[in-house]
Amino acid sequence: MIPFERLGWVFHSFGGMIYPARVKETLCQTLQPLAPDARILDVGAGTGILCRFASACRDDLQLDAVDPAAGMLKYCPKQTATHLGRAEALPFESAAFDAVLIGEAMHHFKDIDLALREIRRVLKDGGTLFIYDFDPSTWMGGLIAKGEKLLGEPGNFFVPERLQSILEDHGFDVSVDVFGFRYIVTASLRK
Repeated sequence: MIPFERLGWVFHSFGGMIYPARVKETLCQTLQPLAPDARILDVGAGTGILCRFASACRDDLQLDAVDPAAGMLKYCPKQTATHLGRAEALPFESAAFDAVLIGEAMHHFKDIDLALREIRRVLKDGGTLFIYDFDPSTWMGGLIAKGEKLLGEPGNFFVPERLQSILEDHGFDVSVDVFGFRYIVTASLRK
């Protein structure tokens, strides 16, 4: 198991550097149409990298971050409300968020279906879901997936088409952008 509780300073110091510009640009494009003061949840937030990027796109967003490792959350941006918790049991009321963000974290979720039911529950009708992860069918993505499993992580990596199908089954309209060993999913919860 990766000791995330003790690695917050590493992810805080270097995590943002490994995110491609395309992720930041797509995130900004995804957040721009949201209403003023939209409420955003970063699930598996770690040190709040996606919250930091979201804040740089729009300074009016209300940002919440949830992660099971307090040692990661303590590095989140000051304007972000932090919550200890897991994707499979989100500590929020139903229909509380305009958008949910997941950056390089979905593969750590233990029960994908339960996590997606929870994400669907906390999203408002028509809400936005943004996911950035690695494609295990590529050489580099496969290497990352194998490494995570060797370290005792759940390793729930999906090829983009499979994740699209899973999300559609959970009531989302989905768009996928694949680039190299990475991909971005933008989805909206059907009303």
